Amino acid sequence: MGTLRHTALEDLQALLAGVLLVSLGVTLMGKAGLVTGGVAGLCLLLHYLTGLAFGKIFFALSLPFYILAVRRLGWTFTLKTFGAVLLFSLATNWLPQLLALERVDTLYAAVMGGVLVGVGLLMLFRHQASLGGFNVVCLWLQERFGWRAGLVQLVLDFLILALSYRVLATAAWAASLLGTAILNLTLAINHRPGRYLAH
Repeated sequence: MGTLRHTALEDLQALLAGVLLVSLGVTLMGKAGLVTGGVAGLCLLLHYLTGLAFGKIFFALSLPFYILAVRRLGWTFTLKTFGAVLLFSLATNWLPQLLALERVDTLYAAVMGGVLVGVGLLMLFRHQASLGGFNVVCLWLQERFGWRAGLVQLVLDFLILALSYRVLATAAWAASLLGTAILNLTLAINHRPGRYLAH
């Protein structure tokens, strides 16, 4: 039986839905003063420290990873990822104008933020795309060595969280740890090589 392939319309729907879910998750975390792992976590830290717009920082820091994406994962993956990163950068800048949040409970932001980002990334991964950054490295390692993308991302994310320890309050840092664990467990459980065949 041949491998099922996604249509262009299915890919477009997944990229839009995935990006919207991730942008909402990151917005919840940012409103609660939390961080997450990977490049998004670095961008949140830089946003807190500098006041620069998260979306602009994210787009700029993602650029170097396209070189690896083109060389190791191909032009199709890279172009989809570039489109997703561009849309994500725009969405995170626009979302505060579309959704006004007066208060977000820290624990809720950590749990729901982790779930939303994890599910959104899962949609992107299953349609041969990502949000750049460490996602590219993790997917390449999974394709090359069979390492689970979620587990590799978990290690990298905890390194980012370690950097944020002195920036965040203890409660916010602990909640960020929880949110990041939920995010990565979502990926580790649901994104395994060979389980999902369509691509």
